[in-house]
Amino acid sequence: MCTAVRFSSEEGSAYLGRNLDWSCGYGEAVRITPKGFEIPWAFANAAPAEHAAIGMCVDFQGYPLFFDCGNDAGLAVAGLNHPGCAEYAPQAVEGKTNVAAYEFPLWVAANFSTVAEVKAALEDAIVVNKAIDEAFPVSYLHWIIGDATRSIVVESRADGLHVFDNPVDVLANHPNFEWHLTNLRTYITATPDMPAPAKWGRAKLAPFGAGAGMRGIPGDVYSPSRFVKAAYLNANYPEQSGERANVMRMFHTLGNVSMVEGASAMANGEFEKTVYTSCFSGETGRYYFSTYDDFAVRYASLADAEGAAPDKLVECELKQF
Repeated sequence: MCTAVRFSSEEGSAYLGRNLDWSCGYGEAVRITPKGFEIPWAFANAAPAEHAAIGMCVDFQGYPLFFDCGNDAGLAVAGLNHPGCAEYAPQAVEGKTNVAAYEFPLWVAANFSTVAEVKAALEDAIVVNKAIDEAFPVSYLHWIIGDATRSIVVESRADGLHVFDNPVDVLANHPNFEWHLTNLRTYITATPDMPAPAKWGRAKLAPFGAGAGMRGIPGDVYSPSRFVKAAYLNANYPEQSGERANVMRMFHTLGNVSMVEGASAMANGEFEKTVYTSCFSGETGRYYFSTYDDFAVRYASLADAEGAAPDKLVECELKQF
């Protein structure tokens, strides 16, 4: 399971981050695809990347299986688990832009500069049920894509792609996105304000302290609950100025919907945990992350790929935040 958040800084720069929640990691690492990186598309001729991209991935024989990434134009994308809801096309369709499921984040980051460009391209696209290798079966996902002004959610279903404008700039897992938006109406009375004292008969009732207006916002890690809490926090967090303050905003927000080992077992009995938390800055091209076993925030930058040959992935030098 996972949660993702997008917001803009006071300066108008984009930040997109996510929690990746599972019982284990996959040997993931931060990698950069340089501008001009030759991408062997599954259903199209190999072509050089128009944009450099950085993110967390499994490096499979020099190909980045990105969980989430952002590019040099400030556009970012994250894939979140969506099995039981997501359905991909069984095979490529002539006349369509066919994107293999494993390619989708790289397809977005390598080719486009804005959400508007992605949305236009998706009108003729489908996601195809194709794995890169039998060692990595197809993952059933949906995606949040964001730039400095907005985000969209992309869901592949039996009848094709569904693209939604995302007014809360948040995504979690099941069920489908429009259900999550409707469910937010259950919590419209929640407020960060201090409630005024009330009078019940002759009794005068005053709040114990701050937080009374937030009562009812869920605190468990069930997917609908994480969506609600992340949307509430994202909507009410004061806008921040500067890189450091906005990165901290992301980690504080996602920390409130993170998973702690022992709290939530999967069907196989293994406990989910937040394997890593990330934040991409569209302003600086930096990719920040922390892990379950190390709270220290480290980062790498698209600047690390300056002058790098475009024929291979760039292994990043990690720096302390």
